Amino acid sequence: MTSRQFKNLVDIGQIKPEPADQNEFNGLIRSGQSRLKDSRMEILSLESRFDLAYNAAHALSLATLRWHGYRSENRYTVFQCLQHTIGIGPEVWRVLARCHNLRNRGEYEGLLEVNERLVLDLIQASERVLEEVLKLGQIPSRTATTEKTGVLAG
Repeated sequence: MTSRQFKNLVDIGQIKPEPADQNEFNGLIRSGQSRLKDSRMEILSLESRFDLAYNAAHALSLATLRWHGYRSENRYTVFQCLQHTIGIGPEVWRVLARCHNLRNRGEYEGLLEVNERLVLDLIQASERVLEEVLKLGQIPSRTATTEKTGVLAG
């Protein structure tokens, strides 16, 4: 994402600048990896697998934004920024956006209607985000805290 695109999102209040932190970045990746792994457990209900994969996608997507030194309190915005933060195409972030809307219906209206195909698509989208976030590597020292603990391998 160009600095102009970041500035535009800051100006309209969609994201806010916040120094990147290597420990937070690593923690988000660990959280995403753990939830993604658990989401593949077929013994769990589809709803549980959906929740796990969705929260994995969010943690990993937020990690990409944090790597760039920004934060958003809006989950949808975090997903939308993927195309700019790590070059993810619409085939991935549209799945995440659809799942975001379904998750909200489940959370606020009690209508979580998921099927096996959707859960598998969400898991696949989350795996793609994980693959790209791991390519980011360490947060550049100019924006990171001093501790460098390393990014976990998938």
